[in-house]
Amino acid sequence: MAVVLSTPIVTPLGINIDMTKNLGVNYSPFPKVHLFSVSTPLRTRKPVVTVVSSRKNIGTGLASEDKKLLLERYGYDANEFSSQSKKSRRKEEERSGRNSQKEEEVVVQPRTTHRLLQVLAGTAKRKKLLSLKGMDVRPMMEVVKGAAFGILQAAGGCPTSLRPGRWLDLYSGTGSVGIEAISRGCSEAHFVEMDPWVVSNVLQPNLEHTGFVEASVIHTARVENFLERADKLVGKDRAFDYISVTPPYMEVDYEVLMNQISKSAAIGENTFIVVEYPSRTTMLDSCGCLEKMTDRRFGRTHLAIYGPKWAQKPRKS
Repeated sequence: MAVVLSTPIVTPLGINIDMTKNLGVNYSPFPKVHLFSVSTPLRTRKPVVTVVSSRKNIGTGLASEDKKLLLERYGYDANEFSSQSKKSRRKEEERSGRNSQKEEEVVVQPRTTHRLLQVLAGTAKRKKLLSLKGMDVRPMMEVVKGAAFGILQAAGGCPTSLRPGRWLDLYSGTGSVGIEAISRGCSEAHFVEMDPWVVSNVLQPNLEHTGFVEASVIHTARVENFLERADKLVGKDRAFDYISVTPPYMEVDYEVLMNQISKSAAIGENTFIVVEYPSRTTMLDSCGCLEKMTDRRFGRTHLAIYGPKWAQKPRKS
C-alpha cells in the first residue's frame, strides 16, 4: 500500500518537490482501498460448550430444558447434541461391558496330581498314593495319621493292628485314611467325597493301586446328605466301627457337624470317631454316647478321638 504525503519533499539538492503538482497526478491524502469478494465463505469457529454431569449428583444438575436453552444460545442443535451424547454413551457402555466380560473370564488351571503320600503300615505299607497339587484337597498329615492309628490300635488291645471292623471315611479326598484302615486290618471302608473329579482321578486310582477296590464303597455325595440318609445307605443296625472326620477347616461348622454325626445312624455304642480340627475350635467332651478319649495338638492341627466307655483309660487320681 502506497503512502502519500501532502507536504513537499526536500531533496538532498535543496529542491522542493510538491507531489500534487509536479507529477501531474491527482493524489488523495487518503489511500485507496480496493474491496474484493471471497468466493469461499469464511468459516466461523463456534465456541466449545462442555456440559459436565456426575452420577453422584443425579438430580442436582441442569434440567433438560435448561441444557437445551444453553446449547441453542451457543448455536448448537440440541437434538443433534442429545443424539450424539446417546451414541457416545452407548459406545462407552458397550466398551465397559466388554471389559467386564474379559474380567469375568477366569482362566481355570488344569488340576494335576502327584505321589507324595504313602501308606504307613500294614499290608500296603510304603505304597505311594496320589494327591492333588495345591490346596484343593488337604490330606491328613502323616504324623497325625500315625498318632491316630496308634491310639486306636492300643484302645482295641492290639498295638500292631486294628480290630476287624468297618471304617467310614468322611471328606475322604485322596482316601489315605480309609486306605490306611484297610491296610491295618479293617474288613471294609466307605469313602464319602462330593467332588466327582477327585473320585475318578485320585480316589479310585489309589484304591486300584493298593488293591483295595473289592473292600471299598465310594459315595459321591455331600457329607451332610450322607449322614441324613445313613440308615438307608448302610442299614439301621449296621453302625460303623470307626469314623474319620477330616473336613476343610474353613468350610464347616464343627458344632453343627458333630451334632449331626451324634444323631446319625452311622455311629453306635462301640464306635470310635477320629476328628481333625484347627486351632481356636472348641470340641465338646462327648459326641452322643461316646466320650472324648484324647485331644492332641500337632502345630496348628488338633486331633480329638471319641470312643466307648470301655475304651477309656482310667484317670490317675
